[in-house]
Amino acid sequence: MSKLVIVGTVAFDAIETPFGKTDKILGGAATYIGLAASQFNVDGAIVSIVGGDFPKEDLKMLESKNIDISGLEVVENGKTFFWSGKYHNDMNTRDTLITDLNVLADFNPQVPAKYQDAEVVMLGNLHPLVQLGVIAQMKAPKLIVLDTMNFWMDSALDELLQVIAKVDVITINDEEARQLSGEYSLVKAAHKIMEMGPKYVVIKKGEHGALLFGNDDVFFAPALPLEEVFDPTGAGDTFAGGFTGYLAKTGDYSYENMKNAIINGSALASFCVEKFGPERLLNLSNKEIHQRLQQFKSLTQFDIKLT
Repeated sequence: MSKLVIVGTVAFDAIETPFGKTDKILGGAATYIGLAASQFNVDGAIVSIVGGDFPKEDLKMLESKNIDISGLEVVENGKTFFWSGKYHNDMNTRDTLITDLNVLADFNPQVPAKYQDAEVVMLGNLHPLVQLGVIAQMKAPKLIVLDTMNFWMDSALDELLQVIAKVDVITINDEEARQLSGEYSLVKAAHKIMEMGPKYVVIKKGEHGALLFGNDDVFFAPALPLEEVFDPTGAGDTFAGGFTGYLAKTGDYSYENMKNAIINGSALASFCVEKFGPERLLNLSNKEIHQRLQQFKSLTQFDIKLT
């Protein structure tokens, strides 16, 4: 089993959807990624920063999931990153109401020495210079996965392109893939992005699944049709955590195994949206995950006679 380094935010979120709203609850990309990856019993470590206002019980919860938090800096006189958003009725679009960087504004990531030889690195959505700082601390990772967003394409494109050139996999949504590549066709967009450095491109399409591109190959993983979606926050990060967690567990970074990783990531993301915040991920059983994977298999498996 490989070590996994997870870099991203550990934060507070306040969320409003058509199904209700929350006060400040646990959130952040690294939180969702870590909880999803922990389902595979990997040796994972979170590299992030929080303020003194961050609940000790949440730190203990992360540790109870066998997530190493020695790289999670606590600034006692600072405040934790806070995001507030409101989702529209279609649940695919949202308005950001508040973004308070707080301690994240001066975040200088320090990868614990015992994880600098990790085989897998998951770079959650952060400033590209922070992501570059993490890559520089790693010894010889076999797989670096990058998540980013259009904000960095608008505000730090040169630095983002430096990161993209150093990673093996990039995960972005369809709108971001089009913006980054300048191509409307997602096939053309993926090939243009691969020319920037990554061997593989994962394009997330929300409720419409995800696409995996590698060389001239393409694989499509559907999203599981759900009767109710309460909160999409963190679904993409949960997907990334399932994807990298599965790869770290198996130690197989081939294109064929990434297909399995995408299905596992999609299955975990389908749980995430069933409750507000990361609540649903906290008490998942292996039986539930196995049943959900069976649903994915039934959804996509068929026989056809070709004449």
